[in-house]
Amino acid sequence: MAAPKAAQNGQQSIEQLQQRYQQLHTRKIQAEAHLDNARKQLTTLQDEARQKYGTADVVELRQKLVAMKAENESKRAGYQTELERIESELAVVEQKFAASESTGEKTAS
Repeated sequence: MAAPKAAQNGQQSIEQLQQRYQQLHTRKIQAEAHLDNARKQLTTLQDEARQKYGTADVVELRQKLVAMKAENESKRAGYQTELERIESELAVVEQKFAASESTGEKTAS
């Protein structure tokens, strides 16, 4: 926004001052509306956090997040270990099956 034209000696007319005041007043109202909206959102998010996680305290929520990540990593590692065990057991079964098939082919000939 361009600065209002200055009158003689850098002084502004009453109309210019009133216009500046009106612009500042409008900006103040907008800022108050944004602040009110932000406060409402914060309250909503805090209520949601209390319902979902039992607290709205940021430090406690961070601690819960760390704990949840650790639990997820533990579950992921356990899942990977279990899949590797299953694959290993399956490979043993496949080897036994292949060995029995090759033995059966020799006796059938």
